[in-house]
Amino acid sequence: MAAAQVEEIRAASYVGFDSITRQIEYKLLKRGFQFNVIVVGQTGLGKSTLINTIFASHLIDSQGRLQADEPVRQTTEIQTVSHVITENGVRLRLNIVDTPGYGDQINNENCWDPIVKYIKDQHSAYLRKELTAMRDRYIQDTRIHCCLFFINPTGHSLRPIDVIVMKKLSEVVNVVPVIAKADSLTLEERDAFKQKIREELVYHNIRLYPIDTDENDEEEIQLNERIRSMIPFAVVGSERNVIIDGKPVRGRKNRWGVINVEDEKHCEFVYLRNFLTRTHLQDLIETTAQIHYEAFRSKQLLALKDASARPAQSS
Repeated sequence: MAAAQVEEIRAASYVGFDSITRQIEYKLLKRGFQFNVIVVGQTGLGKSTLINTIFASHLIDSQGRLQADEPVRQTTEIQTVSHVITENGVRLRLNIVDTPGYGDQINNENCWDPIVKYIKDQHSAYLRKELTAMRDRYIQDTRIHCCLFFINPTGHSLRPIDVIVMKKLSEVVNVVPVIAKADSLTLEERDAFKQKIREELVYHNIRLYPIDTDENDEEEIQLNERIRSMIPFAVVGSERNVIIDGKPVRGRKNRWGVINVEDEKHCEFVYLRNFLTRTHLQDLIETTAQIHYEAFRSKQLLALKDASARPAQSS
């Protein structure tokens, strides 16, 4: 039965319930926020550097091989680092999951399995806590909200393994692809590479974040469309300051000049940072809960229901 239309009326005098937004903000600020991100890509693409650049803090050390005699990892490993970052009274607990060893082998068959398993394991852990009779008031949320997928700046096309892994990951997590070390490409090469990747994503039916829903208004739909037209973000990361016109900026110096990380003419780092932190941070968290986790939860509960029904039928 359709819900009855409710008439909207205006209070004759001030009541005060409009302060509920301040009440919610106060409680949320007191509790703090949490964001869980996983970085996936070959060794040497600057994954750690980009994370540190986005959050303007040294949060994670490179997991790449530093010595020539250091053995190559034989498997994809999962390593987690947690930090609490404070900005203008807002506390953000940032959990960074690194995947050193991914894609570094000659034979990379099934190298994505540990990553997909880890993401599903976080869903499973949350579901177990959610179904506990005496569950915690606030369940610790380790579900992955965003996967930054690093693409090698070859200028040609996606590797077959990249296509497979992005397709598998997009089924369980919000995937945001980035072209790493984009300063190794000219602007023309970069634009052609981005267009080629977008065409491949469409051809292989890979559904990336952001995802439009019925709740989105016209402004949100247009913003999401602009983001999709920009994906994959061509970025450069740097924790070092260089001097440009007498001012220190985060950048990289090479034989041709200086790359200013935060100059939109040089790379798309600013667009990526604003997208992740200023416009879509909450939506990434909500999409994880309402789409990816909900799909996992429904599948698990249906499987439990079927398993419990079978013994009853056999008896």
